[in-house]
Amino acid sequence: MRKVRADLHLHTCLSPCADTQMKATAIVEQARKVGLDMIGICDHNSAENVAALVKAGAREGLTVIPGMEVTSSEEVHILGLFDTETDLMLLQDMVYENLPGENSEEAFGPQYVIDEWDRIIGTNSKLLIGATLLTVEQIVDAIHERAGLAIAPHVDRERFSLIGQLGFIPKGLKLDALEVSTPCAATKEYDYPVICSSDAHFLKDIGKNSSCFMVEEASVHEIGKALRQELGRRVVSN
Repeated sequence: MRKVRADLHLHTCLSPCADTQMKATAIVEQARKVGLDMIGICDHNSAENVAALVKAGAREGLTVIPGMEVTSSEEVHILGLFDTETDLMLLQDMVYENLPGENSEEAFGPQYVIDEWDRIIGTNSKLLIGATLLTVEQIVDAIHERAGLAIAPHVDRERFSLIGQLGFIPKGLKLDALEVSTPCAATKEYDYPVICSSDAHFLKDIGKNSSCFMVEEASVHEIGKALRQELGRRVVSN
């Protein structure tokens, strides 16, 4: 087994709240510069830039995990991480079917779709910054039905977090982990495994917070084992 350092929550220029410099080659270059072995791409309510990042990462030996940050009807964010783009795109289909509204660039910013060489190949007109019609429970179940990991991000923050929006973690919610924004928050006692990620919207924030896993390989399947402490896999200190 080996130690894998990961930042599993990054945005690209597809997210209207992210900097337009958050493009494939720049993200991969910065991730490698700060010593990451694996990153997760989790744009708001869309996965249209994941393929570009996977290809750009492969060129530089960086594992890119396909993901999405879905906003529930309660305005709670939930991360879905997957081993395959196919499973992720099945989730995107469901999200798009339940995502009302159109984006206003003037109000929220552009939503650029790019290729692996940073070329803009289109824009997304959906209101990606908005909330879906799906409940937290429906999103978590949908992620698991598509063989993904469901993680509640930035639970130590007030806005758009599970605890911040609802005031509690619903009993029986089958989350795989909680994500915190700062290492000190990871020491708080929760009833779930805890990881730390950057939620980077700007290049300078990539890897600012990260987690390390002792695993056989850099994959969602192995991360799941580490979160469950199976077969020697585990979350370890940076």
